Amino acid sequence: MIRVFFQQAKDELKEKLLANSAQARKRARQAESRRRQNASARSMVRTYIKKVNAAIDSKNYDEATAAYRDAVPVIDRMADKGVIHANKAARHKSRLNSAIKAIKT
Repeated sequence: MIRVFFQQAKDELKEKLLANSAQARKRARQAESRRRQNASARSMVRTYIKKVNAAIDSKNYDEATAAYRDAVPVIDRMADKGVIHANKAARHKSRLNSAIKAIKT
């Protein structure tokens, strides 16, 4: 509770220090909300990738394939939204897929 209060106070202070006009204050608010949403989305992508990597480390092909199928749409969606770069998304998918294929053999 106290931590949330201090975070809000800090955000308000930052907004007041940087923005001189109403337009700049609004843009600062928008940028902050987008930053939080993007951070959450990036975290979600990392979590899905970690789930696939954990399945790969356990050498369980079926589990790894299922986790990969769950992760691919999330990775693609974040690339479409611009949260991560399209090449980074392709690189992750390629490396995960090749690691899963290595388990099968």
